[in-house]
Amino acid sequence: MMTPNSSVQLTIDFQDPTTSIDKQEKLTQTLWQQLRDMDGVKVDRVPDPNPPEGSRAMFSFLWGLLQAEVSPASIKNLFGFLGDRVGNKPIKIKAKFGDGREVDIEVSSREELLAAEETIKRLAENHG
Repeated sequence: MMTPNSSVQLTIDFQDPTTSIDKQEKLTQTLWQQLRDMDGVKVDRVPDPNPPEGSRAMFSFLWGLLQAEVSPASIKNLFGFLGDRVGNKPIKIKAKFGDGREVDIEVSSREELLAAEETIKRLAENHG
């Protein structure tokens, strides 16, 4: 198990207003299921704080949004995976580090995603 100081908390937002909610939900489920098998990554869906009336609240999640706890050694694998699956679509990433620092990054290309990966890895390695 990773200690809070050795991991990075990420919120990955890949909501796309040009894609149908059904397609977004399918992508969210697929990424979530695939990321659960990745070493050094603990991923969860984000519960809907305001589920539709009549829905079963414990099964209501936000689409296009995942939360992950990632070891510094697994950041490269995670970002490579995201680049392969989400590619050149807009992604917002919020990273929280064990020392309390936070960074918000928005990317819309594989090149920007690679730069975000480098930034988050550097910050994770220099948390102490």
